[in-house]
Amino acid sequence: MFFGICTDKINLLDLNQKISKDETLEMKSIVFSFLAMLCWGIGPLFAKTGLVSLEPFSALTIRSISVAVVLLVTGILTGKMTALSQVDLRSASFMIGEGIFAAFLGQMAYFYALKIGEASVITPITASFPIVTLILAVTLLGENYSIQKLVGAALIVAGVIIVNK
Repeated sequence: MFFGICTDKINLLDLNQKISKDETLEMKSIVFSFLAMLCWGIGPLFAKTGLVSLEPFSALTIRSISVAVVLLVTGILTGKMTALSQVDLRSASFMIGEGIFAAFLGQMAYFYALKIGEASVITPITASFPIVTLILAVTLLGENYSIQKLVGAALIVAGVIIVNK
């Protein structure tokens, strides 16, 4: 619902400015990226506090069930549940893989690290995942790389080193 409101605001901008559809999509992607950054920046504070008295498997189970409930309610309220009947097997398989790697294995490793380490140290290390994505996207997906992307990856590595000194 929140993202729908943000999208509506961006659509209002579209009416007032002469910008291309590609520029509009790029602007929306940047807005959603910043929203994700904000949410992912706040989330570890909840996780670190909750992990004080929980072991990581229980914490991840509680988190996953709560997300599933919110997704279900949101899907019902927005009418998006019907779109699930049109999902093809290939796309579903890739999303299942993403869920296993990112939402289960990655999150479990993150919770174990967060339980025993400092959030201010653990989070920057785990947040360096764009380096892995960059390398794999270029090698497996054939995406282009640029000096800016390589410099950005180097800055991520430098930031992790600085935080851990």
